[in-house]
Amino acid sequence: MSMRGICKSFPGVKALDQVQFELRAGEVMALLGENGAGKSTLMKILSGVYTRDAGTLEIFGKSYGNLTPRQAQGIGVAIIHQELNMCRHLTVAENMFLGREKRRGFVLSDAEMEREAARVLGELKIDIDPKQVVGELPVSKQQMVEIAKALSTNARVLIMDEPTSALTSREIDDLFRIIHQLKREGRGIVYISHRLEELQHIVDRVTIMRDGQFITSVHFQDVTLDQIIAHMVGREIKEKFPRVHCERGKKVLEVRHLNAGRMVRDVSFDLYEGEIVGFAGLMGAGRTETTRAIFGVDPKESGEIVLDGRAVQIRGPQDAIRAGIVLAPEDRKKDGLCTKLSIRHNIALPNLDLLCGPLGVVSSSRENAMCEKAVESLKIKTPNIDMDAGNLSGGNQQKVVVGKWLARDSRVVMFDEPTRGIDVAAKVEIYHLMNRLKEQGIAVMFVSSEMPEVMGIADRIIVMCDGRITGEVMAGETTQNEILTLATRFENKFAGDGEGRKDA
Repeated sequence: MSMRGICKSFPGVKALDQVQFELRAGEVMALLGENGAGKSTLMKILSGVYTRDAGTLEIFGKSYGNLTPRQAQGIGVAIIHQELNMCRHLTVAENMFLGREKRRGFVLSDAEMEREAARVLGELKIDIDPKQVVGELPVSKQQMVEIAKALSTNARVLIMDEPTSALTSREIDDLFRIIHQLKREGRGIVYISHRLEELQHIVDRVTIMRDGQFITSVHFQDVTLDQIIAHMVGREIKEKFPRVHCERGKKVLEVRHLNAGRMVRDVSFDLYEGEIVGFAGLMGAGRTETTRAIFGVDPKESGEIVLDGRAVQIRGPQDAIRAGIVLAPEDRKKDGLCTKLSIRHNIALPNLDLLCGPLGVVSSSRENAMCEKAVESLKIKTPNIDMDAGNLSGGNQQKVVVGKWLARDSRVVMFDEPTRGIDVAAKVEIYHLMNRLKEQGIAVMFVSSEMPEVMGIADRIIVMCDGRITGEVMAGETTQNEILTLATRFENKFAGDGEGRKDA
């Protein structure tokens, strides 16, 4: 596949400017760049989601004009989007054959689709029942279904956009095994990821973009990660995990014996001024559920939340926001943004109590000042604050989620996977933001599945497993092995001493 001179503009934004890209059979090409560099836009043109304004496209030596998604699929191009596009109420088999259902006359042949789905899943060694409803699967399993769906179309060009963002370490290993299998079959794979440390395991070549333009294309073995980052951001990033030292101040938040559903069981911890506390653990450990229970999204069954020495009753997010406890959630599109609304309205919406006058009328001057400050301090890439949040890149959407809370006099800020799907430079900006909050005496708590990130940014690390806290360590005095041991403590006990867990 070869793309030359590709141009694409949106209102107020030139997303692609004379971009070139090529892919060979049997190779993995990493497509890298900051959020907003144009990677996803380029791939959406290749897969028929967007039409291009200029440029040429050749696939298997044949030239094509603007493709539709169905035409691209017919040629052998499949894309696995960063944001999963599954019909949650349908089964795995029904999702895999959506839009190309197998029929016998006018009747859908469920049995034939289930057999074919089982065959594809089996070839990939993915243990999922084709009859299971997709909405009942964890996000990691849904990601595997997306991959199987793409391969069930006999795709020869497979585009993977941040495929590992929701996967555990074991599932990432399974994905890499599948990728090597596809390479041997002669398929070409475009791999988009901000987790640069993954590239060494699967990538042959690297294409780098910046600000909608092609920068370079090189063999992966000929460059270092630092050189790749410098090409992506146009400068050298000297410190990937910037850390500031602050004296630990008074206790801000106390969580006592918190219980909420199966995944939050007798959780107790403290947060202090001038420190960042990281929550580590494997997927399903209960970290996200803990933040949701504290913020009032999920009802708590029992437990006490004490803020600045005073017990607070949190029945819902509004109570938490009023008290000064805020959350940047894991799923930014589902829980953190109104994608059909502008940046302005997304930032203003939870802050109407600060923006409205006595008669309930929004002050335009206050709203403009608040939104402009958030865009400037977080370096949100947008032509103006009236652009729809859904048109921003994933990283810039995450910044809007964080920006909502900058104007509030919050005492506790919780981040759930704040850097998922964000490029290296944007990650550093989020880390700087956390450090600024820390310096202001705000208690910062964040959940992350990336161990180097937790160890690099947190002052103190709380480890969870099976809905409980299994350990607490100081970041500068621990190792990844110690954290992993704590993160698997209940599993090891259950497997090792032959005793069943009392709370199972």
